[in-house]
Amino acid sequence: MTFLDIRFIDLVDIVLVAYLMFRIYKLIKGTVALYIMLGIFAFIVFWILIKTFGMELSSTILDNIVNVGVVAFIVVFQQEIRRFLLLLGSRYNVSTRFSMDKVFMSQSKGMMSIYNKPVVRACLSLAKTKTGALIVITKDSELLDYVQTGELINGVISSQLLENIFFKNSPLHDGAVIITGNKIKAAGCILPVSQNTDLPKRVGLRHRAAMGITEATDAHAIVVSEETGRISFFSKGQMEMGVSGEELQEFLNKS
Repeated sequence: MTFLDIRFIDLVDIVLVAYLMFRIYKLIKGTVALYIMLGIFAFIVFWILIKTFGMELSSTILDNIVNVGVVAFIVVFQQEIRRFLLLLGSRYNVSTRFSMDKVFMSQSKGMMSIYNKPVVRACLSLAKTKTGALIVITKDSELLDYVQTGELINGVISSQLLENIFFKNSPLHDGAVIITGNKIKAAGCILPVSQNTDLPKRVGLRHRAAMGITEATDAHAIVVSEETGRISFFSKGQMEMGVSGEELQEFLNKS
């Protein structure tokens, strides 16, 4: 097959495969799944070379491994597969992107931004006293699975309520608060912990949980460090550490 034999549909096919591989890499970059994918890729290359050179014994062994490999892969990496599919569903959910709710939510975005101010005030107050906090703000997905792991509150957002929840003697201060719209839905919620190896070693479980929920869903997260009092903002698996009150307000208004 020469260059002149390449059809237009072949070029489209190459571009689609390249784009798919790029998106998969972006989704798993910095996680353990990246090393898993590299290992699988190396195995496939080795398998192809064995087939090409006609090494019958090695080829037979590898063929048998591949035959049971799919089942073994699902069993061994079921948590990673679940997290990956959850990420795809939450990031690229067409029904939520083009729903009527999305239209009405975009129209009322300016009105909803007033509820960001008590969140910012609470974070600044908690930062002054070095009181640890983890706040998750939902987007398209209401994170009902995670809401059910905590205590249902369903109260209107206020800085006083957030500060009381994260007060060091409060039974709910160790978990996450989940906010949907103008309501604090639940407190003391359990979140998935990120396996991202790019995170600084000094960050604690709150930061890893904030990273984990933004990797797995379209939510945003805010962390107040108990050790330093610094505020960090998380979105789409990315972290902005040491943000000011003005920067936090700007992040929330944009989201």
